[in-house]
Amino acid sequence: MLPSTSNYLLKNACVPMSLLEIPSIALKSDPVAVRETGEGLCVVDMEISAGAIAKITPSGKQPVSEVADIPVVDCRGGLVWPCFLDIHTHLDKGHIWERAPNPDGTFAKAILTVGADTQKNWNPEDIYRRMEFGIKCSYAHGTKAIRTHIDSGGEQGNFSLAAFEELRTQWGDRLMLQAVSLVSLEYLLTPAGEKLADKMAEIGGILGGVAYINPDLDKQLDRVFALAQERGLNLDFHTDENDDPESVTLRQVAKTAIRHQFPGKIICGHCCSLAVQPPELVTETITLVKEANIGIVSLPMCNLYLQDRQSKRTPRWRGVTLVHELKTAGIPVAFASDNCRDPFYGFGDHDVLEVFNMAVRIAHLDRPYGDWPRAVTKTPADLMGLPKLGRIAVDLPADLILFKARNYSELLSRSQRDRTVLRQGKEIDTTLPDYRELDDLLAN
Repeated sequence: MLPSTSNYLLKNACVPMSLLEIPSIALKSDPVAVRETGEGLCVVDMEISAGAIAKITPSGKQPVSEVADIPVVDCRGGLVWPCFLDIHTHLDKGHIWERAPNPDGTFAKAILTVGADTQKNWNPEDIYRRMEFGIKCSYAHGTKAIRTHIDSGGEQGNFSLAAFEELRTQWGDRLMLQAVSLVSLEYLLTPAGEKLADKMAEIGGILGGVAYINPDLDKQLDRVFALAQERGLNLDFHTDENDDPESVTLRQVAKTAIRHQFPGKIICGHCCSLAVQPPELVTETITLVKEANIGIVSLPMCNLYLQDRQSKRTPRWRGVTLVHELKTAGIPVAFASDNCRDPFYGFGDHDVLEVFNMAVRIAHLDRPYGDWPRAVTKTPADLMGLPKLGRIAVDLPADLILFKARNYSELLSRSQRDRTVLRQGKEIDTTLPDYRELDDLLAN
């Protein structure tokens, strides 16, 4: 339990070096004086004052006289992270599994099942309550910002975007929300698509859609880039969520961005087929992605669940994109939750620590861990245009997660449900919402 005062010291906090802004450390000597514990971790003391981080010093370096008049909380070497950012979610689809389970677990059946549930059950109250349930989970787990893709076509899209706007207002003092339109790219060729682009500009959203190989793909991409440029919008695509080596929409997005000299931010999610393409095509695509300044978001849990699924056959691959190769090329790589308890992924709890935990196992992010913690904190913050989030530095808000775990093995071997989440230096209630809150919606 933290002190109720607004000024206190977090002592012996173990922080990933990659998340710590070294210039902010108050040192009279060289920054190497920070004590490292291995695995890219270091031990510091952090003074919290008026909701912000007032001072960061190597543990034990700050004279006792300077902190004698404020409470001291000994973290005992426990890990301290900045709050998470979840850069790719589908809050509008979440938590419908009990009324709309995926009959065979495949991508094709997921699309059909969600479509049927949308027609039958999605109304303003249903959408709002399920989205808020997901937000409550995210907040309790320590997430500070969420980007959600929202099915945006037709009247149904109007309901969902209205729910998003209301939730953004209601939760604005606790959690930042960003919306991305989700439609097939051909929709953006129509007058309705242009109105959608106007709507995303009106609400400060991001223009997005699902890119798939078809004869009109170049025309569709040119159109979406033009719509975005005319309105000053950033772009966020679903690309190559399959195991078809002929699926090269990531490459086509990169080529279009270069051709348009697009000035905004571009993110491509999934990019699964890159992992099954020949080396020369991979090299070409990665070079184009780097030139186009595209960020990549991998969704390890959902892609592991859906990809290469065939009845009574063991899957042959993990579904994730080439995160190591992309990162080595200097391309920003982030991980995110994607779907949660819906036909695209029957599990999940909007916990970004679980995402990181699974990503470490699936994509071998350990040995060494290096700066991979940035993939769920600092990197998505930068891609979302939130440069003050996802890092630990003097003068930034004390939005932190305190774990009892002292190293990665301890952090990733237990659920960490006993974590402490701070917002502006104050401990929040991390009680998760009860699934029973949605029982009346799921009885349909």
